[in-house]
Amino acid sequence: MKAIEARDVVLSFGETPALRGASLSVSPGEMVAIMGPSGSGKSTLLHCLAGILVPDSGEIHFDGRRIDTLTEYDRSLLRRDQFGFVFQFGQLVPELTAEENVALPLLLGGTRRAAALKQARPWFERLGLAGMEQRRSGELSGGQAQRVALARGLVARPGVLFADEPTGALDTLTGEQVMDLLVESAREQGTTVVLVTHEARVAAYADRQVIVRDGRVNALVNA
Repeated sequence: MKAIEARDVVLSFGETPALRGASLSVSPGEMVAIMGPSGSGKSTLLHCLAGILVPDSGEIHFDGRRIDTLTEYDRSLLRRDQFGFVFQFGQLVPELTAEENVALPLLLGGTRRAAALKQARPWFERLGLAGMEQRRSGELSGGQAQRVALARGLVARPGVLFADEPTGALDTLTGEQVMDLLVESAREQGTTVVLVTHEARVAAYADRQVIVRDGRVNALVNA
């Protein structure tokens, strides 16, 4: 069974086509890097796979279930309960402490605050952030904030982690550290990873690379 799959997905923004029949399947526990030039449709494909965008035609399946036909409410529940997300700039909630940011998916899922924070705290030592639990995003470096975002994306043990340019705002060394942590953590949990990047050094961490051009998946490259 495929963990997640797009079948002949078409999506336009107004008169501008973004995806023109894109198809992609990712196996459970696999890490796939989606590459392509700017404007190729790679982030749009990721957002369709994650149930953030609904395609004009085609199908999206997760764990054997078609998700593009779900209501927005049901897709929101799916994203909350089954998917994790890491974005380019972390997108931490500035009003929350670092440990509250990590615990956020658990809190949204109904876990009591004390239990959620207890699950969040071990990630700080694991990711080299011990002692920073009470800091807010403005008190963290870019690399530290991205590691907090990574912990937030994985704390609820999602079936799929979606990472959109997770190292794009980081220097090379910090980006490599974040990718090492992402791969190690996802492997330990058996999490499937769909990664969008334009950097070959980041894509090299994946099991497989997918090239998107002009809204189509037109090349598959073994990593």
